[in-house]
Amino acid sequence: MHSLTEPKQATIGILGAGKVGTVLARLAIAAGYPVLIASSRPPAAIELTIDVLAHGAEATTASDAAGRADIVILALPLGKALPLDGVETLPVDELRGKIVIDAMNYWWEVDGVRPDLTGDDVTTSELVATALPGSRLVKAFNHMGYHDLDEGARPAGDPDRKAIALSGDDVAANDVVADLIDSLGFDPVDLGALAEGAVLQPGRELFGANLSASEIRDVVERAAA
Repeated sequence: MHSLTEPKQATIGILGAGKVGTVLARLAIAAGYPVLIASSRPPAAIELTIDVLAHGAEATTASDAAGRADIVILALPLGKALPLDGVETLPVDELRGKIVIDAMNYWWEVDGVRPDLTGDDVTTSELVATALPGSRLVKAFNHMGYHDLDEGARPAGDPDRKAIALSGDDVAANDVVADLIDSLGFDPVDLGALAEGAVLQPGRELFGANLSASEIRDVVERAAA
């Protein structure tokens, strides 16, 4: 496995080849990372799309991407990751021990009406963490629209640089993801434990945020007051 002490030596796996997945693939490729990307379709069925939308990424299967990558980003519909029938759709075994970034959101139009995903007692990322025992789950890249992600990358120190908030229970994993966010062109803002990521979900204070790091911290402070 590649060393994560030098983030650009890490291989990024992305499960999901839609708008968010391909935007994150482009950002990672631009930052110098090797990228593996998978969808629910066979690799051959998405190769042309990936070549156009994320040139330089390798189309593969979810199991292969999860097994070979150092950091895996979940960018697929939440309902597919957490199906009602309980049948595993994620490569759980391959993701054990891996840093897994949850970039997903609950959308009833896509996922169906799911009371289990809308309760106030738990965040969707905590549910994903439960479904991935042994993975080091971090919530990130879910609050900013894909257009803003695509157009927002800036070098460190740029006064117009925007921020990506993250949350997770594994402090070391949070640090690795923060480094990844920085290298992709955004300031990381660590909110703390995974449960704190509730503020990033649809309908909450930071969802849709395209803000600087200081502005995100201000919103979080006001929400907690």
